[in-house]
Order: sequence, then C-alpha cells, then structure tokens
Amino acid sequence: MSKIANPALWEEGLKRIDWAEKHMPVLTMLRRERSAEKPLEGVKVSAVLHVTKETAVLVLTLKAWGAAVWLAGSNPLSTQDDVAAALVHEGIEVCAWRGQTKEEYYQCIAEVASVRPNIVLDDGADLHAYLHSEGAIYANELWGGTEETTTGVIRLRALENEGRLAYPVIAVNDSLTKFMFDNRYGTGQSTIDGILRATNVLLAGKVFVVAGYGWVGKGIAMRARGMGARVIVTEVDPVKALEAVMDGYNVMPMSEASKVGDIFVTATGNINVIREEHILQMKDGAILANAGHFNVEINLEDLQRIAKHKRRLSNYVEEYTLINGRRVYVLAEGRLVNLVAAEGHPSEVMDMSFSNQALATLYIKERRNNLEKRVYTLPRQIDEMIAKLKLKSMGVEIDSLTEEQIKYLTSWSVGT
Repeated sequence: MSKIANPALWEEGLKRIDWAEKHMPVLTMLRRERSAEKPLEGVKVSAVLHVTKETAVLVLTLKAWGAAVWLAGSNPLSTQDDVAAALVHEGIEVCAWRGQTKEEYYQCIAEVASVRPNIVLDDGADLHAYLHSEGAIYANELWGGTEETTTGVIRLRALENEGRLAYPVIAVNDSLTKFMFDNRYGTGQSTIDGILRATNVLLAGKVFVVAGYGWVGKGIAMRARGMGARVIVTEVDPVKALEAVMDGYNVMPMSEASKVGDIFVTATGNINVIREEHILQMKDGAILANAGHFNVEINLEDLQRIAKHKRRLSNYVEEYTLINGRRVYVLAEGRLVNLVAAEGHPSEVMDMSFSNQALATLYIKERRNNLEKRVYTLPRQIDEMIAKLKLKSMGVEIDSLTEEQIKYLTSWSVGT
C-alpha cells in the first residue's frame, strides 16, 4: 500500500529518527519496558499524523508493542520524505509525501481507513471526520481513537454534542503533559523557528501580532518577546484577553493591530481571523503566518481578490502586491509555518505528547469493552507518571509528601 516520494531516502531518514529517539527518553523507555510482552499483538492501528522523525518514534513504538501500523500525513506539506522512506524500510505502511494535492491527501486518509483498523490516531480529526462520513462503514469495527490537537478535539466534541460520535475517543490534547508543554513550548519555539527559516528577519524591535491567547498563542507571544519583539495580542475571549494584559502584552482588536503590526501569526483554531479589511490596512512589507492546524485562519481568498500581483520569492514566501500598492508576504501558503518551513516541535516536547498517544492506545485496547461513545481525557495518574519520567530523564528530583502532610491534606478537622 505504501505510497511515498522516494524510497531511496531511507538511510537519511533513519539517521533523523535516531536523533529523535535520543531526545525522547520517556517514550523510548516505555517502548523497552513493554516490548517483550507485545501488548498490542494483533492490533491494527491507522494513524493520520505529521510524518516527522518524532512521529516515527511513536509508530515504531507501537510496532515494537506488536501492532500493525498504517500511517498517512495530517498535512499536505508537513511530511518529511526521508522519514517516510525510513518507516517503510522498517515495516510501516505509509501513504504520505510532501506536496500532496488536496485529492491525494484525502485519498491517503481513505486508504489507511480501508484496512479496517481497531484503533485510530489522528491530528486534526480529518481521519475521524472521514470515518463519520464517506468511511462510516469502517467505524463499526473500531474500538476507539485518539486526537492530538485542539482543532481536532473541537471537531470531535461537536460530533459528541450532536450525538453522532461513532466510537470512544481519547482527547490526548487535553492531557496536561501535552497541552501545557507541546502547545506552549513546542509551538512557541517551532513557530519562531519557521518564521526565521523562511525569512531570516530580525525580530528585535518588530511589532509582532499574535491572534489568539490559548496555550499556543501564549507560547508564541512568550518566545517573540524573548527575541526582543514588541508583542500585541488579539482575542475574542475576555478572560484570555485579561490574562494577556496581566502578562504584560498590549491587547487590541485586529482592526487596530493590523495598522501597526510587522509580523502576524494566527493561533486561534478559527476561520478568517485575518480578512480583507485587515490586510488592506497593513504596512508595506507585513509578514503573515499561521500556527493553527488548518490553512483557514488567514483568508487567502480575500487576499487573492485584493492582490493585483503575486510571486513566489522562495519555497516558503509568497509576495502579494495589493490593489493599494502595498506588499504583504504569506509564509508556508498559510499552512502550519512550524511544520512547513521548519521541522515542527522539538523532539524533547513531543516525547511527552507521543507518550500520551502510546499510552492512550493501550488504554483503549485494555478497556475496549467498557468505553462509551464519547470524548475522554486520560487519567491524571498517567500525566503524573509521564511527568515523573520526564523529570528523571532530566536529572531533576522533587520532594515527596510526608505521612503527616498526606493526613493533613485529606483531613477536615485541622484548622487554625
């Protein structure tokens, strides 16, 4: 079934996977601990994830645990072709290559669903959506699935609220050791990395506008400020907006921020955050990037309509000359800038995210007869176990509660 760009790249891919494994100690330790017992023996797993070296460590862990794994990419431009080749070499069925058309992208999703998996792993919920529409015939045989990212969890909760969720799903994104670290530190660093690789602009002194102050937006704003940028946050949620103010950022509507920003990054998970009325107000030379899962946050149709000329300056930079004569620059075609123009999250942070994914797969398998058709969060004990293992790998020790302290915290009778 495998369809990839170039099988000959496998040796380079294995080197990259080896690098990732050395920086993912929690997941590799979990792999070693349970490989002998093969807890996923005979289980079919289909995954739609970004095909990166970190994802490779996850799917090879599932394979070491006995699973048969099929993998497709969760973005047409995020696949690392040498990693895809390495995974095929290691016995994983892969349908992914960088630069897929929309039709090819969804065809690969259909192919990994057609193997009738027991468990599915997804990032963005395109596979879940397929299994609730054209591929519904395959959903009946599923024990359950997982979801990696905020956007996907939103889609799955919508299905649940409509009473249409066809199988149980673990919202891996909602685990503390995922969103507090992957979303904040991973996206924060990798988004800045993608912008710099694409443009090599100096961030110090720039007015840097972050749309959305969820965990992703917090991470981007924090890292941009650390590079010397003057950061503005735009929000629709009054609580998040207040938090951004208290964190020391300027907060204003996009209608005002668009007049003064030099660099704009969307991180909302919503549609048309930057629109025609904003773009026409932007400075000559403004840079637009997206850190949300789908390429819908910057309204590219509006941009096409108000541009009189477009040209590609490099692999990741497109220049639009607007009808008012000003130029704006869109990075990575409005897709995930950290995965298109850079390599995505660092291995160290994906270590925790993908440990959650691996353990969620075991959780589904072990409880498949008792889970209802709803969206679940992994138990807090799994978060704490992953955090302890991560701290141990970093050489960090923490305190333990004394018996006296445990008694105090579980008692109502001790007061002033």
